[in-house]
Amino acid sequence: MTGKRGENKQEASPAPGEPLYRVEGLTKTYGSGASAVSALRGVTLNIAAGELIVLLGPSGSGKSTILNILGGLDSATSGHVWFQQKDLTTLSASALTEYRRKNVGFVFQFYNLVASLTARENVALITDIAENPLLPEDALAMVGLGARFDHFPAQMSGGEQQRVAIARAIAKRPRVLFCDEPTGALDSQTGIMVLDVIQRINREMATTALVITHNAIIAEMADIVWHFADGRLVEQIRNTARKPASELRW
Repeated sequence: MTGKRGENKQEASPAPGEPLYRVEGLTKTYGSGASAVSALRGVTLNIAAGELIVLLGPSGSGKSTILNILGGLDSATSGHVWFQQKDLTTLSASALTEYRRKNVGFVFQFYNLVASLTARENVALITDIAENPLLPEDALAMVGLGARFDHFPAQMSGGEQQRVAIARAIAKRPRVLFCDEPTGALDSQTGIMVLDVIQRINREMATTALVITHNAIIAEMADIVWHFADGRLVEQIRNTARKPASELRW
């Protein structure tokens, strides 16, 4: 079954600083009755194109839930999420799939690479279905793996595998990159290398980036820092200057 007329129409990319997302009164409840859990409680926020946003807060505070709804992986219980002029909360399942395919890339704590495929082949899984992709070799070169095209995941370090995962995510030229604990399984030195890649993609490709972390030091590389607690956005801070990821220390 196809979506409603006009749901999948590709919109022009906004210029950096122009509105990209508008979120109003967003709630998410899992379960019902006495066992119901409120993951989001009336979140309202805006995201401008080209921003790098870091999300902080304890486990269960709503960080991953808001990212999953913005990325079209989960649905809201109430409220609205507009991506430019498109209300994601009213789209059909097929239209949400189209939205994800054309506009967003995901990077998670665990790399989710196919063990039997090389780095090049893992990235090609995305480029083979994207409309205007980077070449797998170009995407891998962007993340500093130009010499590792034909290596399998087992032949690579954790940081290199995460960079392959980032290359796979950016190969379709997404407007938005959602990163959920991308350094959570890495040591500090390797994590900083991964964050430097994300920061360069944000700057060089004008890709809006949202990064979930438990590490407050990472907030120094952001344009905006969101603090979540108990399903609410309790504080937004705009940094006066972004610190290069290469200068972070923890």
